Amino acid sequence: MEYYTLARVVHVIAVILWIGGVSMVTTVLIPAIKKLKSKEDQIKTFEQIEGRFAVQAKVTTLLTGITGFYMLYAIDGWDRYLNLKFWWIHAMTLVWVLFTLVLYVLEPLVLHKLFRKYAEINPGKTFSIMHKAHWFLLLLSLITTAGVVAGSHGWFLF
Repeated sequence: MEYYTLARVVHVIAVILWIGGVSMVTTVLIPAIKKLKSKEDQIKTFEQIEGRFAVQAKVTTLLTGITGFYMLYAIDGWDRYLNLKFWWIHAMTLVWVLFTLVLYVLEPLVLHKLFRKYAEINPGKTFSIMHKAHWFLLLLSLITTAGVVAGSHGWFLF
């Protein structure tokens, strides 16, 4: 069980860095960027900061996935996916899949180009849409985190 404990430690730290970063982007970075005067400054500032955070987000989501699936493997907990009492495992997996798709597939292949294109045309609307998307992902992450903590301590909703 030593590896399980290490996996849990790495998992929790990775989630803190990942979701904490999403919170920072959502509640501080985007609102501050929206207040910059020129669209050039808005786009440049966002791309510089978000680009640096993307590396952290990719590493932490990767670590979160590896350690999360390892812990399920270690306890042979795959049957928890079949029990609604463990809804939070479904939620964790969903949040992880969403972020992984965005970070590794959608952002590099589609979202970066769309952001650049629409931010040049209408930065206010572009940042507003992006801000709403970040709020959705942050709230989903926080609800999931609350469910994980409660559920892992025996507090089940079903």
